[in-house]
Amino acid sequence: MENNLTLHNSDFEEDKYSRLRLIPWWDQERLANAAIMVVGAGAIGNEMIKNLALLGIGKILIIDMDAIENTNLTRSILFRAKDVGRYKAEVAAERAHEVNPDVHTKAFIANIIDDVGLGVFRRMDVVLGGLDNREARLSINQSCYKVNRPWIDGAIETFNGFARVFTPGHGACYECTMTETDWRLINKRKSCAMLTHEQMAEGKIPTTPTSSSVIAGIQVQELLKLLHADRGLPTLAGKGYVFNGLTHDSYVVEYQVKPDCMSHDIYEEIIEKDWSVRTMSLGEILLEIKAELGEGAVVDLDREISTMAYCRCGHQKAMFMPVHKLKETMLTCPDCGKQMVFESKHTFTGEEDYLDKKLVEIGVPLLHIITGRVGMTLRHYEFSADEAEVFKDL
Repeated sequence: MENNLTLHNSDFEEDKYSRLRLIPWWDQERLANAAIMVVGAGAIGNEMIKNLALLGIGKILIIDMDAIENTNLTRSILFRAKDVGRYKAEVAAERAHEVNPDVHTKAFIANIIDDVGLGVFRRMDVVLGGLDNREARLSINQSCYKVNRPWIDGAIETFNGFARVFTPGHGACYECTMTETDWRLINKRKSCAMLTHEQMAEGKIPTTPTSSSVIAGIQVQELLKLLHADRGLPTLAGKGYVFNGLTHDSYVVEYQVKPDCMSHDIYEEIIEKDWSVRTMSLGEILLEIKAELGEGAVVDLDREISTMAYCRCGHQKAMFMPVHKLKETMLTCPDCGKQMVFESKHTFTGEEDYLDKKLVEIGVPLLHIITGRVGMTLRHYEFSADEAEVFKDL
């Protein structure tokens, strides 16, 4: 006797997301409307991007400034031998769209510390990190907290790895987890302005594609739970998943919140302005902010900007870029060959003699957020006119 409960393929129509929709709390429309930033398109980044594409995530921003090398081919599923020499972010964006044409991807050949405005972070639902750089992690952490967005950090070494979730207001942040050794290494890197690419490459870590698959899988799993936050699913907020690939032991550690942590700075209100860093000068911005807050108002940036460099021999030159971008060759005096010293600042009062410079000319990225300050009163202003350029074709 035929079982009337048996379902045949002709009884219903499946699409490629049908098996995902069988999960009781799943909302495919929510994933299709999500915007996710992936920082780092190496081994972990490849796996995260591949998973995001398979899941049908609507918008994927991929940020990486490095080119593909032969060594990437054994650990990165999205790269081919013919891609060597091309930028990782561009190739990963192309391949993700090939995996699933439903997703929209965009590559940013950029340094996450200097080149990505806070307004970009603000338009993301979640940020994913696949980096081996403490300074970059700290920068992502601070940016995400300022605009109240969660981020998920991942790292691997040989067979081991960990994934950590940092959600503003819910447990520890990345800076809370940093040790004295972490700070010492960051400060060493900052103090040698200007490490060469070869010196930075010395710190590269041995990894396998298997460990990157495990950790990236956990990261994207946590992302799914964050995107379905109203479902009451447990997350790793303020915690870390630690994986030992040799023994397959794994455990979850909860990090302690540091009450004096400098990263716990959330911008309570962000005022969208029809300003662009390409067209507005420092002087014009100061006039606007002083008109709103009073004549004593100043502009604060969240980064140190180098202004002038001086040599003992008398040579001097304008720099105008984030201090983080300075390289040793830039500070070598062309007249005597010695190292020059430079001035920098992050607060601008209106007394500067370069008020005609556009914000982009002094190192402020597109769609960034700056702060107007008078006394203890702070207001945060976004260069919202840059949104169209940043998200063009996405």
